[in-house]
Amino acid sequence: MTAVVRCAPPDNKPAPRELAKCRRWLIAECRFLPRVSAVLVLGKVALDGFVAAMREAGHPCPRFRFRHGAEYQLPCRFRRLFISYHPSRQNTQTGRLTSAMLDSVLRRIRRRFKKR
Repeated sequence: MTAVVRCAPPDNKPAPRELAKCRRWLIAECRFLPRVSAVLVLGKVALDGFVAAMREAGHPCPRFRFRHGAEYQLPCRFRRLFISYHPSRQNTQTGRLTSAMLDSVLRRIRRRFKKR
């Protein structure tokens, strides 16, 4: 587990400058994870930050459409990208993200990479 932003920004909305400043930490952490096959991003900010980090690290990453439950092939050593809404209070208390929805994404990741 890692983050695209290292601080708690005002109103919990990181500015582009904050995201860019923290990107080097995400890139460095990804280099320490050689056996990771799947990436689960939690929220649009995480999706955009992850894609930006992969591009900055030299991996050609297309734009991915954000939608809960989406799954994409990645053009780098991380083979698959999975997307979920962020489990913030705003998303969980409004019902945008339920436990069942998040569990469904996690089960799909597990099934895809279950050792045979």
